[in-house]
Amino acid sequence: MLNSGTARHKAPSPRALARAGALVVAVGAALGSAAPAAGAAEQGGAGKTGGDVAVDALVDGLTTPVRGTVRGTGVALGSTLKAVNDLQLDPLANTGTDPLDNSVGTQIADFRPLSTAAVTGPLARGASLGDLPLVGPTVTNLTDTLRR
Repeated sequence: MLNSGTARHKAPSPRALARAGALVVAVGAALGSAAPAAGAAEQGGAGKTGGDVAVDALVDGLTTPVRGTVRGTGVALGSTLKAVNDLQLDPLANTGTDPLDNSVGTQIADFRPLSTAAVTGPLARGASLGDLPLVGPTVTNLTDTLRR
């Protein structure tokens, strides 16, 4: 007795067809852009084979857009960090209800007094990220580097 369910052919899913089509288009575009360069190299006698020129053209075709994308992302990230760098960190700074405006200090014997005012003081006065002692210069240098 034959089972008719096992003899059926299963059609590929639309997602698999879309992936295969995208792969074919990408390979075709890469080879299509490399073919004129390969022909020009063979005519010009540059010493490279058609395959070498095709690989060089493919590498250039892939790295140039990536390089531009990375640069654009860096510029956008640098501009965003520059805006964040200038924002006031404590929204309640210079108000009567600021919890960071309080400080605790102590002194033991004749040692120097210790206080939390060194940490919370700049924030209570309305400092931004760029105004903080250690973090500020680092973030400023990073934003300037990214925006180039």
